[in-house]
Amino acid sequence: MHVKYIAQLSQTKVIVYVFLTLFSDLTFLSFTCRLGRTQDPAMRNHTSLTRFILLGLTDDPHMQILIFLFLLLTYMLSLTGNLIILLLILVDSHLKTAMYFFLQNFSFLEISFTSACIPRFLYSISTGDRAITYNACACQLFFTDVFAVTEFFLLAAVSFDCYVAICKPLHYVTIMNHRVCQRIVFCCWMATLLIISPPFSFGLALEFCDSNVIDHFVCDVNPLLKIACSETRFIEQMTLAGTVLIFILTLVCVVLSYVYIIRTILGFPSAQQRTKAFSTCSSHIIVVSITYGSCIFVYIKPSAKDEMTINKGVTILTTSISPMLNPFIYTLRNKQVKQAFNDLVQRIISLSKN
Repeated sequence: MHVKYIAQLSQTKVIVYVFLTLFSDLTFLSFTCRLGRTQDPAMRNHTSLTRFILLGLTDDPHMQILIFLFLLLTYMLSLTGNLIILLLILVDSHLKTAMYFFLQNFSFLEISFTSACIPRFLYSISTGDRAITYNACACQLFFTDVFAVTEFFLLAAVSFDCYVAICKPLHYVTIMNHRVCQRIVFCCWMATLLIISPPFSFGLALEFCDSNVIDHFVCDVNPLLKIACSETRFIEQMTLAGTVLIFILTLVCVVLSYVYIIRTILGFPSAQQRTKAFSTCSSHIIVVSITYGSCIFVYIKPSAKDEMTINKGVTILTTSISPMLNPFIYTLRNKQVKQAFNDLVQRIISLSKN
């Protein structure tokens, strides 16, 4: 499909196209991996693994109840908060700016990311069934990584939006028009696929002959590499290189944007203007700090043989707590969003009375 044509598609069509691309990539990679396995009889006994066992967080039944209630609560709050943001931006005409377009996509990613991890773990705790099929594990790993990496690129896009809004306010509407925003979001997804696909395709060819027990509550890269009996050094290096590339590309964009933003804000004549400008960017700075600070512990490691304790704790933070807090940090405390929410409630009440 031609790039210019894709850029002109509506947001819904872009999302559908991206998901079809994700699904086709995953299907092709899985088929290729399975085909390669069946064609090598010598390795058939070592690669007939059809499921994994997820150890979870603890074997203590009392702790499992507390963890279940905590994760269920945070998941429902995250789902509710992000769905409210999606709905408000969709129906309110005052929330059609570039910033809210990016936040709408960010909320979609938060819902998708946490839904790829938490419901499966809640099911495991409630039923005691810790088994997950090979294909389900591959899908969970692929989609959680895609959603997480796309969030990083989208955070960089939001920082650029803040830069244009504060440093070039007179040209904001011209620079950040709807077509440009769609292209930026599309590029975020495509960049993610280009970085994620190579190590993932090599990972599908890994052999698991000694153990199928994953020391985690989700299918994650590090615990999977830990139990692989084939050589994992090349995949570890590819994963590390991809992670560093993502961090450098997005962090450079964020840092440069805020260098210019801070320099511009300090040049404002009145303290009121400076306070208002800083408050505009404060939400994004908080989310960036949480996202980068937590993920750096999970993904940037010299070896997959490290202990999983910190990994599990930080994964809980990134999959449950952060998606729950981000709606409140980003938009639900915003005056425009509050007004849009009040208008929506009033509209619903008036419709119910009629």
